[in-house]
Amino acid sequence: MATPHISAPEGAFAESILLPGDPLRARYIAENFLEDAVEVTSVRNMLGFTGSYRGTPVSAMGTGMGIPSAAIYITELIRFYGVKRLVRVGTCGGISPDVKMREAILAIGACTDSTTNRRRYNGWDYAPTADFGLLRAAADAADRLGIKTHMGNLHSSDLFYSGYENTLEIWQRMGILAVEMEAAGLYTIAAEERAAALAIATVSDHLVTGEVSSSEEREGTFDGMVRIALEALHSLPE
Repeated sequence: MATPHISAPEGAFAESILLPGDPLRARYIAENFLEDAVEVTSVRNMLGFTGSYRGTPVSAMGTGMGIPSAAIYITELIRFYGVKRLVRVGTCGGISPDVKMREAILAIGACTDSTTNRRRYNGWDYAPTADFGLLRAAADAADRLGIKTHMGNLHSSDLFYSGYENTLEIWQRMGILAVEMEAAGLYTIAAEERAAALAIATVSDHLVTGEVSSSEEREGTFDGMVRIALEALHSLPE
């Protein structure tokens, strides 16, 4: 059953899905990590694929940048395609000096300057948090794989080029590990739709040190978080 933004037929997506922002990263995941992966949607070049990982059905699909774009695909995947477990695998800008380039963050929660959550929560401040089962499975998977991770809060910003003053100082004071653009929306929609969600983010640039990664590196070289996500999903009970 196609939606306005997804052309896949009913049943085309697995109950577990990885959600990178970049659709080319979804293709990279399908080609390098999934078995028998097939492309199931390409509307607006927002590519989606379904295959399996060690016998566990898994899909991968891009969401675009920012909460408004991601919210469209997250909502339609849950409501119309029966997706139950959603793991964002994206990049972020490091804020904490304890988090180094290319290290992964398992987001316990996600603060935000976006007003979308307040619109969903009667104007109040909703606390977007990860599903504990997914979070625990990912932490255990990272330990088994020997991949260093950090756990804590992200900040999901509506603005890539922010005009706010003193943001870095505020984020550091509040213990924010990194900034990205989707996790708070993912967690809130998943809670509302009774799905399980987790955001895993790899540091692609660092706001404190000034280090940066190229677009090519962002697209295809952050394999650690993908392996963590897939092992976590594979470990969950049916």
